[in-house]
Amino acid sequence: MPPMIRHRFCLLSFALFAQTFASHTALAAEEVSAQKYPDVLSATVQARGADSFDFDVTVSSPYDSPRRYADAFRAMGRDGTVFGERTLFHDHASEQPFTRDLYGVKIPPGVRAVVIQARDQKYGYGGKTVEVVLPGR
Repeated sequence: MPPMIRHRFCLLSFALFAQTFASHTALAAEEVSAQKYPDVLSATVQARGADSFDFDVTVSSPYDSPRRYADAFRAMGRDGTVFGERTLFHDHASEQPFTRDLYGVKIPPGVRAVVIQARDQKYGYGGKTVEVVLPGR
């Protein structure tokens, strides 16, 4: 291939690559900014004593910024009864996903499992939840 044609081919290849990369990056950023709710990725629970439990919860909120972020998560019964809630006072933009604890949650003896759900500062509770079985129940 003559040098001039090779040069044009390389420029065209680079331009196509750059355009594809830019549109993929823009789409990914749009998907993140369109996400309304944080997702609970995992949760572990340990019995602390009679009807008291400690939770470690991992939340993903890739849209987090100082202006909008996941600001809480809660442990609730399947019927919607809230047993405990942890408020988060700042964004976790540089720490995704992030894990936080919720200790000393009192749960009545008849409850065998709880649902963990996270909250968005603007849109409220929603997103993916995790159900955990309470040890010893």
